[in-house]
This record gives sequence, structure tokens and C-alpha cells, in this order.
Amino acid sequence: MSASSARIATQDPPRLIRRLCKHWAHKFPVSFDERQGEIQLPLGRCLLQAGDGQLQVHLQASDAEQVQRLQQVVAEHLQRMAGDETLDFVWGDGEPGGHVR
Repeated sequence: MSASSARIATQDPPRLIRRLCKHWAHKFPVSFDERQGEIQLPLGRCLLQAGDGQLQVHLQASDAEQVQRLQQVVAEHLQRMAGDETLDFVWGDGEPGGHVR
């Protein structure tokens, strides 16, 4: 199992969780509330957690190649959900933590 995490500065983390989870709920198993979300994609698992001015994203997949693809997919969709706000993704290996920029 491989993993990757990032902390993304954003104006409204709960909104991004809600929008991304609702977006994928018709295709994949999803659970969410105002503070966290979980999405089971074919590529792997995406965990989202809202913080003060930041969104923490933790990805898990079967191998490093799948994690890298999952990073792309999740980043592209989160950016789309953010609208005019530009998100900066800096992925780190392993446990939740990553970087905030």
C-alpha cells in the first residue's frame, strides 16, 4: 500500500469537501460531513479533512504509480470545485501532513 498527503490552503475547506463528495457520489462510495469526507475511487481511497484555512488530503492506493495517478485526478477535480480560487498542491509521502503553501 502506498500513500500521499497534502495540505492545501483554501478559503472554505468544508465547501470543497462537500462539492467534491457530491460530485463523485453518483459514481463511487462516498461519505462526508462538514469537516471530513471519504471517497473510494477505483484507483484508491481519498480522505479529506477540513482545517482552519486548509484542506488536508490523504490518498492511499495499491502502489506508487496508482498514488501518482490519484494525485492528478484528485487535484484536477478539487481545482475545478474551487472555481476561481487557485489551489497549490504539494504532495508528500505517507501519513497525513504534507505541506501548506
